[in-house]
Amino acid sequence: MNRISGNPLLDRLGLRSPLERTAYQGTRTGFRTIALAGREFKRVRNWLPRKRLPPGAPGDLFDLSLDDDQQMIVDSLKRLARDVLRPAAQEADEQGRLPEAVKHEAAALGLPMYAVPSEFGGVAEQQSPVTSVLIAEQLAWGDMALAIRLLAPFSVAQAISCWGNGEQQSRYLPAFCEDTPPVASLAIDEPTPLFDPMQPSTTATETDQGYRINGEKSFVIAGAECELLLVSAALNGTPRVFIIETTGLNLAIADTPGMGLRAAEATSVRFDNLDVPADALLGDDDFCFQAFIDRAALMRCGLAIGTAQAVLDYVIPYCNDRQAFGEPISHRQSVAFMISNMAIETDSMRMLTWRAASRAETGRSFHRESCLARLLCNEKSMEIGTNGVQLLGGHGFVKEHPVERWYRDLRSTATHHGGVHA
Repeated sequence: MNRISGNPLLDRLGLRSPLERTAYQGTRTGFRTIALAGREFKRVRNWLPRKRLPPGAPGDLFDLSLDDDQQMIVDSLKRLARDVLRPAAQEADEQGRLPEAVKHEAAALGLPMYAVPSEFGGVAEQQSPVTSVLIAEQLAWGDMALAIRLLAPFSVAQAISCWGNGEQQSRYLPAFCEDTPPVASLAIDEPTPLFDPMQPSTTATETDQGYRINGEKSFVIAGAECELLLVSAALNGTPRVFIIETTGLNLAIADTPGMGLRAAEATSVRFDNLDVPADALLGDDDFCFQAFIDRAALMRCGLAIGTAQAVLDYVIPYCNDRQAFGEPISHRQSVAFMISNMAIETDSMRMLTWRAASRAETGRSFHRESCLARLLCNEKSMEIGTNGVQLLGGHGFVKEHPVERWYRDLRSTATHHGGVHA
């Protein structure tokens, strides 16, 4: 490369700038590949004490206004969703993967850092389920599948920040603040009829060295690339979560393309007598699996709200512009009422979800509120997707309009439990 760059012929032909740009990109990509291939989560001898982010101070009234930091995050992610995710969504859905351009644009925002306490290199100062839901909502407005894929590492960092012990936080959290954070994901769902996350079929049994895990997980985001997995399993009849470093493991991984969320790169992962060390068990005496699931439910609700809002924002101008019998179809009562109901249900989903997230953020009980939000989002998000297709008529059935993709993605709200975490 030095010999080539010193050739004066490059200046005469006008090739110096393109060549230097190519060399830079190639070298940067090469070093990134080497870094990822050699990444190790080394055990820490002198780790920092366990850090638990404090809850926010509850206000006298339930206030829906965003603070300055939240507004800045919402504005930044809204631009990313509008300018990057939305234009790339159709191709990503067809190819079933996260485009490199989207990955690089999202990496510049450093989302996982918002989940990591400052002691480990992040920027989080207190628990922030409300901010997490806002992030999910804005990204899902661009595309739900891409949002889930981008939020998977953020969710793992969030869970380790919330429940990890001092050694686990010191070992894993700094990696999420690097320029290229690890590919990480949750493994909660299972290919079981009427699956209940509180009763996983995957089991963990104690051994002399740690634990042995057996079972199969479905809908594992980017499972083929993951360096770190948080896997739920029943330990002595009680559901727990295990941190599994996948580098060097020969796991049985299979692609599982589905009806929707194709760009999320979902896979199934099978564990056959997988031995993990004793320190792979997430957390200690303060771990609560029910709260772990409830916070994951809040993120699923945030994704559903963002996609439902995208449907609503798309059908309103469409129905105002679409002419039938000499007037816009929005002048028809049946159309106007359907759009009104979509707006009412979207705001209802948002109110319930924000209330549950607010209670979680201020350290109050939120299990009931989380269940109510999840139940409403399960039902109404699918209804909004269906009505969106109905309002577009024949156009709702073709890929020329994104509503058919949003319809497919919204069906997942009621069928998946994991993938993201607040």
